[in-house]
Amino acid sequence: MFVITNRVLHEERGGLDVFGHEPNPCGPNELRLVEVSGKTRFTTAVLADRLSRDEVESLARRHNLPIDTHSPWYASLRVACAVYDQARREGKHILLLVHGYNNDLRDVFTAAVELEALYNVLVVPFSWPANGGGAVSGTLAYKNDKDDARSSATALHRAVGLLHRYHALLTAGIQSDLMEQARRKHPANPEQAQALFSRLLEKECCTTLNLLCHSMGNYLVKYASMPGDSSLRQLVFDNIALIAADANNPGHELWVPRLQCRNRLYVVINENDYALKWSRRKPGGEQRERLGQHTRNLLARNANYVDVTDSRGVGSDHSYFRGKPVSGNAGLKRLFQRMFEGGNAETSLTYHADRNLYRL
Repeated sequence: MFVITNRVLHEERGGLDVFGHEPNPCGPNELRLVEVSGKTRFTTAVLADRLSRDEVESLARRHNLPIDTHSPWYASLRVACAVYDQARREGKHILLLVHGYNNDLRDVFTAAVELEALYNVLVVPFSWPANGGGAVSGTLAYKNDKDDARSSATALHRAVGLLHRYHALLTAGIQSDLMEQARRKHPANPEQAQALFSRLLEKECCTTLNLLCHSMGNYLVKYASMPGDSSLRQLVFDNIALIAADANNPGHELWVPRLQCRNRLYVVINENDYALKWSRRKPGGEQRERLGQHTRNLLARNANYVDVTDSRGVGSDHSYFRGKPVSGNAGLKRLFQRMFEGGNAETSLTYHADRNLYRL
């Protein structure tokens, strides 16, 4: 899999040690791509930034991309082509994962590998400096990671913008190929050609692009959505899932509606979430009721709120979309499967109008 990161990279090191704990020395907005292989023992390859002219021309021909091959292009183009090609070939969906506080890279990639095994998705992690611990720990580490989340907001905005751009380019290439195919089949009948094109497009373009924000990753998304030109305000994703959100519940109805998607936006809540209870106990004016733990004041006009508190196996878990909670609860797994694959997750849920939420 490929990871997008604004961390400093130590290219002379091997494995996950290539990822540093601090932001990129060129600034927290600087993005790099790393290819990560393995299931438990991970190997890494840092991708060179600039693509050669020959490689750009090859990618443009292979994917029928409407691009100027004489302009500079970067590793992100190669990665986008590889990920979208694999998704189409294997009939999978693409899931951008924004992790939370105190996640080292082994945690992130172990979670990503498990998500790919559980659901029909290819995971693209966005990793920001959020390791907790180190020279500081506890409350101070938590506050440092909140600072890192705010400083990484523009990097996430840029990453989502690149996904949007490449998705549009690759879709345009596919549409051009399919239209040409339809016209060859019905050269003298534009109406039949258009009908065939529509059928081919429906068959070929079934891959969805979805966003999973976990824990403090939601705090990062909140700040990334603030600028008026934020890519998170564009129709980039089919579904957006805000899970176990370590962000304030009060006032969330002001920023959640900035997040645009083609299908559904979900806020998933567990009132017994142990990590959010710990987060709530941290001192400071910002530590109010957590969005991922509170079932009142659910007012964002574009959100579908889902309460999994009483779902079998969830308990006090903070990452209940994987591991034991979903392995022992087929209904819970089906909920997240639909959520992460661009579907309508609420179809099998019961709506409670008094709280404006769904329950399994």
